[in-house]
Amino acid sequence: MKRTGLMVVVLGLVLGGIASADDRKGPRDRTLEGTNGVKVIVRAQGPYDADVPLQVVCYFRHKQGGDRTLGAAVTLDERLGGVIRSLRDRGEFVGDDGETLLLTPRPGTIKAGRLLLVGLGDEGSLSLGTMERVGRTAGREAARLGVERVAFAPLLRDQGNAALAVGDVEAAVLRGVLLANDTQKRLDKEGLATEHALHEWVVEAGPAYFDETVAGVQRGIDEARKSAGERPAGPYAGPGH
Repeated sequence: MKRTGLMVVVLGLVLGGIASADDRKGPRDRTLEGTNGVKVIVRAQGPYDADVPLQVVCYFRHKQGGDRTLGAAVTLDERLGGVIRSLRDRGEFVGDDGETLLLTPRPGTIKAGRLLLVGLGDEGSLSLGTMERVGRTAGREAARLGVERVAFAPLLRDQGNAALAVGDVEAAVLRGVLLANDTQKRLDKEGLATEHALHEWVVEAGPAYFDETVAGVQRGIDEARKSAGERPAGPYAGPGH
């Protein structure tokens, strides 16, 4: 094996990050049925290779001493010509909790039509509540943009953070996404929002965590279905409004 190939294999085994661009076996897929007709696809694929209208990735708050990036986070920014690092170093996308920035990648860089950066806040404050808010934010941004297919990569491991279990992260994110979509559907029915249908949510998983991700996604679907079923059935607006 060539030295470069050996380095790629070792890095993947140690970090368990998003699928390498050099993976010659092709993407590994698992499709699950979400709520309100949303198909949830777990795919061993990097955020630079998803051919979707919207790709979502997450970043911790920028550190003055420099941010740690690995694997897919490095490859993604290299494909974009270093724009993410520039934005962060200049203080124009700091990564505060809930901060967002929408980019339109140049042709020939990554496959997604648009790239949404979502801030996670200080790394030490990361929680499953943070990740559920990320999912809610991404789901609402998808509705605002009118996109039917979205891919998501948390990039936590690719920033050197292993504080939360992979399955727990994906369950929290998906819960946020599906409940935001449920709200959108209910508002649509009452004429209080622009009609929108989210058809496909792609969860980009590291090969070493594929099965754990699938289990977390199923748990997120089940929890979202239960929570949606417990919501009040009455209209949002009172009579005559």
